[in-house]
Amino acid sequence: MIASTQTNHPIVGVKNGKDQTPVEVACYKLKEAGLRITQPRVAILAALIKTGRPTSIDALHGELGPNSCDIVTVYRCMAAFESIGLVRRAFLINGTSLYEINLGDPNRYHVVCKQTNKVEELDAASANELRRAVQTVEDTLRSQGYLEVGHIVEFFGKSPTVSRAAAEASVPAVPAT
Repeated sequence: MIASTQTNHPIVGVKNGKDQTPVEVACYKLKEAGLRITQPRVAILAALIKTGRPTSIDALHGELGPNSCDIVTVYRCMAAFESIGLVRRAFLINGTSLYEINLGDPNRYHVVCKQTNKVEELDAASANELRRAVQTVEDTLRSQGYLEVGHIVEFFGKSPTVSRAAAEASVPAVPAT
């Protein structure tokens, strides 16, 4: 298991620049928020970035391997990352929260298949339209005096491939003559 000590990683003092990897940008955000850069935190961030999609804490812990850190450390780190805005809770699947990295990119919106729990990113045109609408609502709330405004948008449905497969399975076979 990796000890939870501060690392002497070379990026600790580096300013946020364009030539940094996503893990380096995430570590910079940790440092900027006053959080220590530890080996478990770096490993968790690297695994979260590597998945490239919303993931559960259990799945993230599985990605880390048995000798990286315990599940409690992952939960605590994810809570700390969420509190500084480095990760965002994307949505729930059957009561399980899914998280994704937030490196300053626009929010990504997803649709979850109700039958398979497969997560797909919303198409670019719909996501842009949704971002504009959400921004309007957030701006209105801020103008009314609300602070720390945020949002969660969740879409669920049966994917077209599941619906087609179900329809094909329900069509009786025509006997050959």
